[in-house]
Amino acid sequence: MFKRFMDDMKKYWKYAVYSSRAQLKSEIANSYLNWLWWILDPLCFMLIYVFMFGYVFKSNEQYFAIFVFIGITMWDFFNRCLMQSVKVIKNNKPIVSKVYIPKFILLIIKMGVNGFKMFISLGIVAAMLVVWRVPLTWNILYCIPILLTLFVLVFGFGCFLLHYGVFVEDLGNVLNIALRLIFYLTGVFWNIMDRLPAPYNAYIGKGNPIAFLLTSMRECLIYGQTPHRKLLLAWFLIGLVISIIGIRKIYKNENSYVKVI
Repeated sequence: MFKRFMDDMKKYWKYAVYSSRAQLKSEIANSYLNWLWWILDPLCFMLIYVFMFGYVFKSNEQYFAIFVFIGITMWDFFNRCLMQSVKVIKNNKPIVSKVYIPKFILLIIKMGVNGFKMFISLGIVAAMLVVWRVPLTWNILYCIPILLTLFVLVFGFGCFLLHYGVFVEDLGNVLNIALRLIFYLTGVFWNIMDRLPAPYNAYIGKGNPIAFLLTSMRECLIYGQTPHRKLLLAWFLIGLVISIIGIRKIYKNENSYVKVI
């Protein structure tokens, strides 16, 4: 299976890159502000959250604007990829029903589109770190394994949602409700480890992978701290296992997808 996966990736990688670019261009084709929306959209949400939780609810979090922006950036990638993966097969019925393409490539295309937007937002985060004169340490390099772990986990979860989304019509609605709950248990605009009492803060902060990765990103970028390396490695390995099982499930059932849709 691993050899087949690698061969498919080599064969269809250029197609995935081209399709991601095409989708990005189509999103801004009829827009007056074009690519500026990819910057304005997260910035507007950041300003709303900063106003609500920084001024209305008096948050004492240091560098609160950067704190919130990191949360929005990583959550948006996670949320969009999972929501889109549920119906990625049905939304690409003309392609799936006419030519063969490994179905996980469709998921990679969506991750490419959302990943590009996330990196734009991370560029804004870098600029904010400079403007706010946040002291930087070598721990910022941990953002690389953190993002890699995020991609692996999203791909693994997305493979399962891609598969079951073909057969379970209401999966998208269920996922939408579940993600709303996870959103408030992730700490996008508040610090889980400080706001929740022990030991629940540790259970949620470490047992919720997106909450852990989000907190780790803030620790290494804003506060110059070293994230929990063993737990980061554990979540990366868990993501690999989930991805392997998900790819195997897709390969085993992909011939039946066309019949169902």
